[in-house]
Amino acid sequence: MNQAVLIDIDALRVGMFIQLELGWINHPFPMSSFRLSSPDQIRVLREIGLQSVRYIPAKSTVTAANAGLRSEEARDEPESDAMVQAELGAADLLAQFNARQQHCNLRFQEATRTYAAVSAHVRAEPAQAREQAEALIRTCVSDLLTRGPCAVHLLADGVSQRSAAHAVNVMVLALLLGQAIGLQAQQLHGLALSALLHDLGKVNLPAHIGEPGAALRAADMQRYHSHVGLSVELAQNMALPSDVLIAIAQHHEMADGSGYPLHLVADDISRWGQILALVNRYDRLCNPLHGDQALTPHEAVAKLFAQLRGSFDASVLGAFIRLMGVYPPGSLVQLVDGRLAVVMVVDPARPLRPWVVPHQPDVPRSQVALLNLAQTPELGILRSLKPAQLPRAALEYLLPQPRICYFFARALDSLGEGDAA
Repeated sequence: MNQAVLIDIDALRVGMFIQLELGWINHPFPMSSFRLSSPDQIRVLREIGLQSVRYIPAKSTVTAANAGLRSEEARDEPESDAMVQAELGAADLLAQFNARQQHCNLRFQEATRTYAAVSAHVRAEPAQAREQAEALIRTCVSDLLTRGPCAVHLLADGVSQRSAAHAVNVMVLALLLGQAIGLQAQQLHGLALSALLHDLGKVNLPAHIGEPGAALRAADMQRYHSHVGLSVELAQNMALPSDVLIAIAQHHEMADGSGYPLHLVADDISRWGQILALVNRYDRLCNPLHGDQALTPHEAVAKLFAQLRGSFDASVLGAFIRLMGVYPPGSLVQLVDGRLAVVMVVDPARPLRPWVVPHQPDVPRSQVALLNLAQTPELGILRSLKPAQLPRAALEYLLPQPRICYFFARALDSLGEGDAA
């Protein structure tokens, strides 16, 4: 029985589950019913002028007796077994989710180190560079195919070398998109190899041209465009298959002929080339060069669909949007209850109902309860937000790194099955 007990504000203790008799706009907490997790929360309750608060013994980890209360109403009631199990389940879910996040971060970092090594060796030792790249791809394809349904995870750790981060992002998204449209293991291997190495020719360009942080002059832009041919040359030196070379050569071609270097159209572009062109453009919208303004993942998907759809194969673009959802990982959103949140994971089986982490400043970011919007329809997404629309503290809490990086792990519905990755 979850009977509420009215107690004096000075009797509150960390561990008590309280119920505020205020509308959510009249207090700073995400919910009106919650368990006190820090002395700061009690301080805030005092500061907003409350003299008494209702607490629910059955939902509390600190009972009235343990807190030293003498009210006749405040008696020690047994905890609900169902509530204890729910709490343990939520804690276990968070622990397993954090383990998967750590796994994804480690795999992403490993992949970026491999890309850096390939870049360093490709001119002098192309055979060794190929061996390193293919070893990474074999592992990624194997993981993707053996882990069952996979979800797209936003990563929290930054990557210092943005060229490596871009290459790995494109590889990860190309793999997931290739799987979504039905490519088999051997095809996924070739596609992922093309994606990882698509910008490799930039190692032959000055840094300010290969990875420009500002707009380039016409002559420098022409040199920038040359990275496509340079990438193909290095891939040829690595003795890579012709379909890989073709995909690399086409990663800037657009279905409407607006791409480069050959201004190919529609069916003239290979399937792998179509996939690379799309995921490469998406990542550059989120993590731009040339001084362009970064878009949120939601804005990037919206732009691809609303403004650039003619540039891409319709079936590939449709599969990509189904994969990433309307609010891809990294999207900043406001929930229908007013809370701010960041989308962390999109499960392709439920692309419109992602997993989010809400802004809860009284709880460390790594300890915030993960919300599965597929199971809590009342907490749907109200709207997408731009970073400038969030208070600075909320933005730094939800999106601590400006670069959007992705990796994949088993769909979160499999949590609790003993596989942390």
